[in-house]
Amino acid sequence: MRIFLSLLGAAAMALAAPAAQAQEAHAHIGHVMTGWGDTPDGGGLLPTAIAEAKIALAHAGYAVSQPENLESIRLHTGHVMHAVDPNSVAGGPGLGYGLINAASGAAAHIGYAAGSADASGNVKAHAEHVTASARNVVTWAGEIMRLAEQIMTNDNPKHANIMAGRIGDLLECVVNGCDADSDGSISWGPGEGGLAQAEAHMGYMMQGEGL
Repeated sequence: MRIFLSLLGAAAMALAAPAAQAQEAHAHIGHVMTGWGDTPDGGGLLPTAIAEAKIALAHAGYAVSQPENLESIRLHTGHVMHAVDPNSVAGGPGLGYGLINAASGAAAHIGYAAGSADASGNVKAHAEHVTASARNVVTWAGEIMRLAEQIMTNDNPKHANIMAGRIGDLLECVVNGCDADSDGSISWGPGEGGLAQAEAHMGYMMQGEGL
C-alpha cells in the first residue's frame, strides 16, 4: 500500500512539474489566451484579435451590400477601420483595442513565452506556428487599412466597391486563414495562417503543457 501511494505521489508530482517549472512561459501563454492588462475586460490578446476581426468582417459585408451607394460603402469601411485600428477614426463598433494591436501583442507575447528560460520544446515549436499566423494577420490588416484609406478618398462607387470587396477577402483570410498555394489546405505558414490557425496551435500548445 505504501509503495502504491508513493508511486501515486510521484506521478502527481510529475504531472504538476510542467506548471511549476514553466511559470514564466505559462504566464505569457496566459497573456495570449486568457488575460492581458489593457484589453477590453482584461481578455486575452488572441481572443481580442478574433473579436475585432469578426466585427470588421461583418462590416466589410455591409460595405458591399449597396454597391452603388458610396456613402454606405464609406460608412461601413470606417467601421472596419475602427475594428482594425481604432486610432484611425473617431468612433465605431469595434472594441476600441484594434485587430492590429491585439494580433501584434499576441505575436510578441508568444515570442516571450518561447524565449523564456523555462520554455519547453512544445512551447517553442507551436510558438513558431502561432507567430507566423499572427504576423500574417498584421500584414493583411495593414493592407486592409491602405485600401480603406483609398476608399475614403475615392469618389467612384464602382472602384470603392471593388476595394471594399478586396477588404472582405482579406478579412476572410484574417479570420480563417488563406489557401495561398491552392493545395486544398491552410497551413500556419507565411501567407496562409490566420487567427483560426493561431488559435488552433495555441490549443495544441496548452494541451501539451497541461493547461
